[in-house]
Amino acid sequence: MGNATRTSGLALAAILLAAVAGADPLPSWNDGPARDRIFSFVAAVTDPYGKGYVAPAERIAVFDNDGTLWAEKPFYFQAAFIVDRIRAMAGDHPEWKEKAPFRAVLSDDPKALGGLDLHGLLELAMASHTGMSDAEFERTADAWLTSARHPTTGRPYTEMVYQPMLELLEFLRANGFQTWICSGGGIDLIRRFSEDVYGIPPEQVIGTGVAKELRKEDGALLRLPELLQPINDGPGKPVWIGRHIGRRPILAFGNSDGDFEMLADATSGPGERLALILHHDDAEREWAYDADSPVGRLVRGLKEAPARGWQVVSIKRDFARVYPRPRSR
Repeated sequence: MGNATRTSGLALAAILLAAVAGADPLPSWNDGPARDRIFSFVAAVTDPYGKGYVAPAERIAVFDNDGTLWAEKPFYFQAAFIVDRIRAMAGDHPEWKEKAPFRAVLSDDPKALGGLDLHGLLELAMASHTGMSDAEFERTADAWLTSARHPTTGRPYTEMVYQPMLELLEFLRANGFQTWICSGGGIDLIRRFSEDVYGIPPEQVIGTGVAKELRKEDGALLRLPELLQPINDGPGKPVWIGRHIGRRPILAFGNSDGDFEMLADATSGPGERLALILHHDDAEREWAYDADSPVGRLVRGLKEAPARGWQVVSIKRDFARVYPRPRSR
């Protein structure tokens, strides 16, 4: 990890200059080791006279989405989209009422929904996300993102993002980084809001996707009920990062053991590198979970972070503010 493991003199100078100018780039981060580590790392890789300098083309930062850039409780937000789509389509599929896993969605039984395994969720996703053109899917996704609300806060899902992470994305871009999303969630849904919400253009989003084919009669791309392999989670993340970016990231930020391989890959190369794990430990302002959660489970990452030099970011300790102020509507 080099001298990015502590706040360097150069990082302190950058912090002081920002403070004098009244332009703190991370105002929603509390003072502490996580904030210092970020400043130290960015100072090291952007100092053209320092031994840790990294050329702008190599300044690649990748971020998980669910649980890292936006919340993921009480369930993955894309699961809410899938459920809403299945319910909206049920009138055209009366057979679903007696067929698993659709029966669990249509019965309004929270226990049945909570008991769905990965196979069941994938079957629901294939039924609700395919058999249409890309343009049709985009219209459906846009309408849902506009109208759907989080069941606990009542806010649009696109406002359940973390203000400190928005600031970090902007700070990195201001220092010559490319910021990428690398999510296990559906790539096409994330691309519908990533630029507006995160400032990340669609072409810098990596996610789980479906196969497509050209429809000859009108030239539209038809979405097929077949997942591209490997799924963009766990060991699949470095594979898709290599396919999409073609460069190894020097910064990676995740929140669960599904991000472990992405963090390990980013920190396995030479030079200055930084991996961060967002730990959900604030039950008052957000949620507190790690080992006991089927969504965002975090065990291995917490255990191995100290030895690997990865920075654990505590929402309770390091975030002065969690969510942005609601947008005027």
